[in-house]
Amino acid sequence: MFKQYREAIENSNIVSKTDIDGIITFVNEEFCKISGYSQEELIGSDHNIVRHPDVPNSTFALLWHTILSKTPYSAMVKNMAKDGSTFYVNTTITPILNNRGEIQEFIAIRYDVTQEAKLKLALEEKERELTQLNQTLEQRVAEQTQELYRLNRHLEQRVQDEVQKNEEKQKILFAQSRFASLGQMIANIAHQWRQPLTELNLSLFGLKNSLDIDNNQASNYYKDAKKTIQSMSQTIEDFQNFFNPNKAIEPFDPAESFHDALALIQKDLKKAKITLHTSLGKGVTLTGVSNELTQVFINLLQNAKEALLEKDEEAREISVQITDNDTELLLSVQDNGKGIDEDKLEKIFEPYFSTKHASQGTGLGLFMSRMIIQQSLGGSITAKNHEGSALFTIILPKKEFKNVV
Repeated sequence: MFKQYREAIENSNIVSKTDIDGIITFVNEEFCKISGYSQEELIGSDHNIVRHPDVPNSTFALLWHTILSKTPYSAMVKNMAKDGSTFYVNTTITPILNNRGEIQEFIAIRYDVTQEAKLKLALEEKERELTQLNQTLEQRVAEQTQELYRLNRHLEQRVQDEVQKNEEKQKILFAQSRFASLGQMIANIAHQWRQPLTELNLSLFGLKNSLDIDNNQASNYYKDAKKTIQSMSQTIEDFQNFFNPNKAIEPFDPAESFHDALALIQKDLKKAKITLHTSLGKGVTLTGVSNELTQVFINLLQNAKEALLEKDEEAREISVQITDNDTELLLSVQDNGKGIDEDKLEKIFEPYFSTKHASQGTGLGLFMSRMIIQQSLGGSITAKNHEGSALFTIILPKKEFKNVV
């Protein structure tokens, strides 16, 4: 089993080992691919073989000070390949100690983040351009308006039209910048979480082996923990893929998306003593990404659960229905809570707006759900109070939909 874990890590990560002097003693195939060097060229060489000249000496001084203190070092590192090209990797270097507590060697696990780093640089340049535009736009409009008034007082309407066009352009640039920032944020979170999740998975496996766990209850805890880690990793992948224009679009059954969501949240619903009523239809097919609809179901069920915690345990209910006609599919999620305040109904799909306390939610759940439904599945999502409780309704086209993210 441990061999399989090691192979899984080496096949999906960039791995190298060095002795205490920084001389390379092992590299996997992924290291060779990204650096352009062969194993023969790398093994026995100083790790500075891939050092980029732009990286200051102070960075490497900090690195060596950290790992020689028997502490792991993590950072995004700029490297140079054999052909002179630049690549970026998220790197964690861990000292390996012998039985006497002395450093025996160092192992480094990396992820390729070259595209994300380049996107970040491009985004920063775009933000600088936007800032400069904001600083000069008002002055340019005022100067142009003054000049036009001098030429002809009757041109006032034309000046106002020009100002309005500039404002619309500014809004478009701002919206594009915010959307790009959100995509970059998801990408950064994904790369920051993947390695800790891998290490947590290995730690769980090591803990299981070291304790020699055989009883069913402990084994179930171990399996549940692994399932949770896999779900976290898949969730990160799903949100990152949402911003990928080339993601795979394929037919799927929305009922299966709901069952996937229920598998992850069922224990929480049971713990909250919530009765779930479902009517999911049969043989319905949509076109899109199944996991994205799963994320929407998870968010709606979580919100319903939170709303019902204020209600008596004997009367907590959630109803989920999937019905279809020739052209559309109707999905509804309704709880029997107290509903949503009317003054908040119009704002609940806005980013960072939440009806919960700040410690319980960020206000991004329903915003991301609406983006998935509209951008990725070509549908619509609405919320209203029906018979005194909250009702969320999703309408999705059954025909093939090409996303426009």
